[in-house]
Parts: sequence; C-alpha cells; structure tokens
Amino acid sequence: MRYVKTILKWLLGVFFVGAGVLHFVNEGFYLKIMPDYIPAELHRTAVVVSGVFEVLFGAMLMVGRTTRLAAWGIIALLIAVFPANIHVYLHQELIPEAGPRAHLLRLPLQGVFIAWAYWYTRPEKRVGRLPSIGVHSL
Repeated sequence: MRYVKTILKWLLGVFFVGAGVLHFVNEGFYLKIMPDYIPAELHRTAVVVSGVFEVLFGAMLMVGRTTRLAAWGIIALLIAVFPANIHVYLHQELIPEAGPRAHLLRLPLQGVFIAWAYWYTRPEKRVGRLPSIGVHSL
C-alpha cells in the first residue's frame, strides 16, 4: 500500500503543478470563470496567485519533508477556489463547451481532491519497527 500511496502522491503533485502552469498558459480561461463578487481589477492577481500556489504546493507535495504542509495548502486552496467552481456551474454559459454534466461533476470532484490531499496530512506509520522500551544493553 505504501507504494500505491507514493505513486498517487506524485500523481497529485504533478497534477497540481500542471494545473498551476495552465493559469499562465491559458490565463484567459481562468479570468473568464472569476466570480463577479471579486472586483474585476483583482481577477488577474487572483489567477496568478492561485497558479503560483498550485505549482508551489504540487512541488512541495513531492518532497518528503514538506508533504504534510503541502497537503494542507492544497486543501486550503481547493476550499478557496470552490466558489469559482460554483460560479461556473451557476453560469454555464461561461464555458458552454464543457456541458452541464461536466460542470456538475466538477463540484464533487473538489471533495475527492480534498480527501486525496488529506491522505498526505497524516504522519507515515513505520512498519516493521518495534517500539523502544527504554532498556539499554550493558
């Protein structure tokens, strides 16, 4: 199971790095889905900042010492951008090519990603080690 968890951690990390890069490659897509309640002059800043954090947390997830912090960061980021996903669902005309089903599936998918990231917030269990009983050999 440890190998599966490691492979899935790398997959999640690469996914977030790639998603973050897309904020810069296809900035117009992300600008289009910004909720109206965020002032227009902050839209580009929000897209850039979220892209930077996606790249940062995705890369940090793949580094053993920073995995737990990155996982919490990914969870916070997913919660922060969830209103934009709701906005797109409520205003499907923003991305009509995706279709209603895709817009609807995107909402619970955020929960899947949160659960996936949460898996990496737990400390690794050491398998095969006996606990120390505090007795030293003489």
